Amino acid sequence: METIKSKADISDLFSSGKRLRTPYLTLIVLPAKQHGLHGRVAFIAGKKSGNAVWRNSAKRRMRAICHELGGPFPNLDVIFLAKSGICRAKYSKVLETCDEALKRAGIR
Repeated sequence: METIKSKADISDLFSSGKRLRTPYLTLIVLPAKQHGLHGRVAFIAGKKSGNAVWRNSAKRRMRAICHELGGPFPNLDVIFLAKSGICRAKYSKVLETCDEALKRAGIR
């Protein structure tokens, strides 16, 4: 799984990407410009939402969701942005809402 590490790429996604909001996380999606058929992903859990234990748990959960939904998605750069309720909700509920958001956007 190739991750987005460049600060410039992440800020480009934040400024011009399409946002898919769910109660537990926000997906920011933009067609990949440079990396061809392989999509890239980034997992972000901000410091304002919780401590290090919460951030690690949220990122672990988002990685598992991405893997179960078939990510990284071809020709797309995707950011998984955690919201504060992602660790309190049942995993199946988070997975279901994320899948619905991707289907609404025509990605899955």
